[in-house]
Amino acid sequence: MGNSIRFRLWMAATISILVALAVAGVGLRYLFELHVERRVVGELTVDLNELIGATTFTSDGRLVVTPVLTDPRFANPLSGYYWQVENVVTGDIERSRSLWDAKLALPARSAGGELRKVEEFKGPGGDLSIAVERTIVDGGRSFRAIVAEDHRTVQASVSEYVRDLAPALLMLAAVLMAAFFIQITVGLAPLETLRVAVRNVIAQRTARLEVAAPSEVQPLADEINRLLDAQEKALARARSRATDLAHGLKTPLQVLSADIRALRKKGETELAYEIEKSAAAIRRHVERELARARLAPGVSGKASCRVSDVAAGVVAVVSRTPSGKQLSFKIEVAEDLKAPIDEGDLSEILGNLIENAARYAKSSVRVGASTTRDEVTVTVADDGPGIPDADRQSALSRGVQLDSKGGSSGLGLAIVSDIVEAYGGCLAMTNADPGLVVIISLPRHG
Repeated sequence: MGNSIRFRLWMAATISILVALAVAGVGLRYLFELHVERRVVGELTVDLNELIGATTFTSDGRLVVTPVLTDPRFANPLSGYYWQVENVVTGDIERSRSLWDAKLALPARSAGGELRKVEEFKGPGGDLSIAVERTIVDGGRSFRAIVAEDHRTVQASVSEYVRDLAPALLMLAAVLMAAFFIQITVGLAPLETLRVAVRNVIAQRTARLEVAAPSEVQPLADEINRLLDAQEKALARARSRATDLAHGLKTPLQVLSADIRALRKKGETELAYEIEKSAAAIRRHVERELARARLAPGVSGKASCRVSDVAAGVVAVVSRTPSGKQLSFKIEVAEDLKAPIDEGDLSEILGNLIENAARYAKSSVRVGASTTRDEVTVTVADDGPGIPDADRQSALSRGVQLDSKGGSSGLGLAIVSDIVEAYGGCLAMTNADPGLVVIISLPRHG
């Protein structure tokens, strides 16, 4: 998971979203607090103007506030809402009932007629407060009017706002993360398409990357196709050299066989046997390389052939051999069943398997085939002695002969295994009591 591009991009997007929404939340809280404070100041200014209008001086110079502000919050002791009028000359004070016997002590006084806002000074309860004040000068008399409100009312409004905002931000974060996940998935889809195309090449369903990728990914697909072209050419050259080498050795081997016969005529049978033994080993290697060279470089997944036709052709040949004349052959294959393999390669497989089966069968050889959505299975069964469990794996090794009949190079099953492996299939053997059943499984295209 840690090496996943999708996971890394999604985690980076998630962290970015959470950080951005956290910063946005702090900023929105700050802006809302400023908005609430401005609203509070506006309401306090209205009360201040009402307070100034209700304040007069008596004939003896005493302050009188009539009528008193009617808001009931000014009447409850320490309610958080206060007003105060101070005679600037004498220092006499008129105050709201909510102040009780406390006094609003603002740090400075405004100039005459100027409205001033004072934020976060200590109120009568020791809490931070917001106040607006104005000094009124009337002839030789002046007074200072103050209306204040505890800051906790602002904090309460802000707290309620944050409680309402947090779920909305969390929901927005979830929506954005889901949107980013979809965006990342859509953005990385061409890479998934490229991965499937590469898997099809590996599984030999296609020979090239057949994708229509975006401009950022297409150069990678083109480079891979060029690499596949170079690999195909290299394989073709290598197999061509192997074929040339194998054919080049066949002629000296034929000459060597003639020399062996000449030695036997001269009576040098022991020397002839040793040379024949070495020549047989060389011949086995030559035949194996020729069988490998027959496989097309970069086997294409588009190959296909009708199993019944190939099986009938092979049986027609084997049934005329000395070992095949005494046997009955059964082909139990649907006429329209096709296998995902080149016709020549399937002929090579069935030729080796049916020939081996004919060598050991007592009375019959059966060829069958079946298909599923994922693979095609071809079986060759005989009613001979079978292969002991301990020897079954070694039968696939090159040059191994498990019988004493002779006449075989011991390469048949090994060659079959090579061809099947080239098509991404598998070979299995099981005893049928009596006989041996060889099962070839080839993956289907697409």
